[in-house]
Amino acid sequence: MRIAAENLGWAANGRTIIRGITVEIGSGQTVGLIGPNGSGKSSLLRCLAGLRAPTAGAVRYNDEDITGWPTRRIAQHLAFVEQASESDSDLRVVDVVSLGRTPFRDRWRGLSPADHAIVDAALDHLDLAGLRDRHWNTLSGGERQRAHIARAFAQRPWAILLDEPTNHLDIRHQFELMDLLAGTGQTVLVALHDLALAARYCDRLILLSEGELVADGPPDEVLTRDRLREVYEIDAEIGQDSLGHLSITYHGVPDIEEAATGAATMSRMDSPSP
Repeated sequence: MRIAAENLGWAANGRTIIRGITVEIGSGQTVGLIGPNGSGKSSLLRCLAGLRAPTAGAVRYNDEDITGWPTRRIAQHLAFVEQASESDSDLRVVDVVSLGRTPFRDRWRGLSPADHAIVDAALDHLDLAGLRDRHWNTLSGGERQRAHIARAFAQRPWAILLDEPTNHLDIRHQFELMDLLAGTGQTVLVALHDLALAARYCDRLILLSEGELVADGPPDEVLTRDRLREVYEIDAEIGQDSLGHLSITYHGVPDIEEAATGAATMSRMDSPSP
């Protein structure tokens, strides 16, 4: 499934959050959405997922404007995994993952044998089979996050949108999740803060800053030293590791380091000689 934003904008309380964004996520692509905090990544994802109505432009699935689509129809096409949130629910893991089948069954009908098989497969994919009967309030943040992602897989969607899904995951589960997403064959748009992880697994990167599209293209074209300095205000060196993956070596925050160096120099100049 193709997902497109056409001159997309969204504003809240008189403040423009994203503006003029035109991008297309091709069928089967794994695309990383990157940018500093407050750049508009979550707002863009929520507009693309039909959870927020754009104040300008349009969102299209396979060239069809989704304005007016009921929630159920959207959920039959696309799954959305939000940033992890706290909950006191006493549901079991298997109950949470089973919610992924809701868009495909009648309100009063239970899960079919086929639904149960899909849920079991999603639990296996996210290494949760051993936790299926654990209650939600006994889980760690990472275990909850994996359960939310398993719920999305249980939807069997054409596309998956994820907002910082690697938060709370240990290193092993971060790599396993990205391996899984990149290998699904589905359309995937994933917001990530780890730029090296995004470069390793994503076909393309979309870079936002202050609500606007800054760059869209292959990782090695989007992640340049000048662009990281401009957008992230960080001094970094871009290279390759021993396996040929893009690597980023961070040298620090230029302005802060320069200010600290200047302050230290002034302090030495002002100190009385021994």
